[in-house]
Amino acid sequence: MSHRFITQPALADLADVPARSRWVRSGSLRLHALDYGGDPGDGRVPMLLLPGITSPAVTMDFVARRLTDLVRPIVPDIRGRGLSDDGDDYSLEAYAEDTEAWITGLGLERPVVAGHSMGARIAAATAVHTKVPLLGTVLVDPPMSGPGRAPYPTTLSAFLGQLEQARRGTDADEVAAAWPRWPRREQELRARWLSSCGEEALRATHHGFENEDFFDWWPSVPTPTALLHGEDSPVVTPAGVEEATLKHPQARLAGIPGAGHMVFWDAPDAALDALREALRAMLA
Repeated sequence: MSHRFITQPALADLADVPARSRWVRSGSLRLHALDYGGDPGDGRVPMLLLPGITSPAVTMDFVARRLTDLVRPIVPDIRGRGLSDDGDDYSLEAYAEDTEAWITGLGLERPVVAGHSMGARIAAATAVHTKVPLLGTVLVDPPMSGPGRAPYPTTLSAFLGQLEQARRGTDADEVAAAWPRWPRREQELRARWLSSCGEEALRATHHGFENEDFFDWWPSVPTPTALLHGEDSPVVTPAGVEEATLKHPQARLAGIPGAGHMVFWDAPDAALDALREALRAMLA
């Protein structure tokens, strides 16, 4: 049993988000996204912004709303999270099929696909396997763990502990104990929305972090592509940056000063500046 739930205060958060809910089907699954535009005639290039392992769409609102002058951001609830259905498969291939479903279901023409952490891995897999044309990709601090590599630095038990806190009822102060640098609104949103994440989605995705190798995909990601990483990230280490550069020399790599793995939350202004710069290069 999933034990996922969304409280009324969490749903009320959506009233403060300048986006509308959109729905698509991916096979039998009903998938939800927040669309910061929705008018195909407004001339903005659509951008799918794929969140991380425990980040429902609303938790990336603060990123999306600062990009609306450049692109039309669309932030999905990844399967097993937020308002989207649970899945029976949480492999990168399954996540990539969902991403294609958003692109085709919402009629997005040559979108940019960007993602943070898990979402960055999904963006890479989508770009390699997609049957629909993309303008480019931006990968933000993708987990570089995999078979024969160092484990993902956040353990499964740590994720499950945070999920248990959310199920019993956590608050922003408790979130702040783990993430003291985050803006207060983001601590509050995480406290209210983490319980919408399914345990199996977390377990299977974490298993994928250590059993699906990012570097099986990365060299084949079409250009233009950019890889942004926190300069203090334990997920994208200096050795990982070196390997990523060697295996995809055409890619644009940039470090974010003062940021760990939670790049946008740790250093919002610097991270947004770097993302906007990468997007401008693709849109030029």
